[in-house]
Amino acid sequence: MSHGNMNLTLKVWKQKNKAERGRFETFDAKGISPDMSFLEMFDVVNEKLISDGKEPIVFDHDCREGICGMCSMYINGRPHGPKEGITTCQLHMRSFKDGDTIVVEPWRSAAFPVIKDLVVDRSSFDRIMSAGGFVSINTGSANDANNILIPKDDADTAFNAAACIGCGACVAACKNSSAMLFVSAKVSQLALLPQGKVERKDRVLNMVKQMDEEGFGSCTNTGACEAECPKSISLENIARMNREYLSATLT
Repeated sequence: MSHGNMNLTLKVWKQKNKAERGRFETFDAKGISPDMSFLEMFDVVNEKLISDGKEPIVFDHDCREGICGMCSMYINGRPHGPKEGITTCQLHMRSFKDGDTIVVEPWRSAAFPVIKDLVVDRSSFDRIMSAGGFVSINTGSANDANNILIPKDDADTAFNAAACIGCGACVAACKNSSAMLFVSAKVSQLALLPQGKVERKDRVLNMVKQMDEEGFGSCTNTGACEAECPKSISLENIARMNREYLSATLT
């Protein structure tokens, strides 16, 4: 059921590059259909800006299907906006009312420097993943892999952890800018499967070391990360990673 189109006011963070200071600028979003996604609404605003000879708002996007993790926008004080379990591209404008003012800013974390406007550099996540290294075990051809029995609980938990799309909402939601939910999801995903067992000690030590070097804050278990994760990844992963880390440091 579609209501009439909406006129909205956007207060959007504009920043030329990493070095320059940013500031909020106000934009009008007129004639917005409630059925549009938040990114489609930005497309409409940008088309108007471009046709007026002005610079468009720069934002990150790729898949527009909730799987790439790039649409890192902080909307009205919440990562990916007011709904739970979705990314920004899955947020529809019917979540807002005609006449609303919407404040949009990039993730705020020293480890995610702003590249331009709403685009942040999330390569710190890539470096953490690289520090984890690869799974060295030879799993053989496809049919051999089926011979490795994985308990259903482990498979389910690994699958849940593997749902992480590396969007960084957990960091944006955390008052300490901690990356623990992301790192623990990746550690869990690899440590729970037999193929990942060989390197599990080195992996957790290396990934945590890299996380600290990137400048992410510490975890104080407030749970904002789990609440804002578009894939609803569980805090249990953090507890699991702490156990993995402890056993790795003790041996």
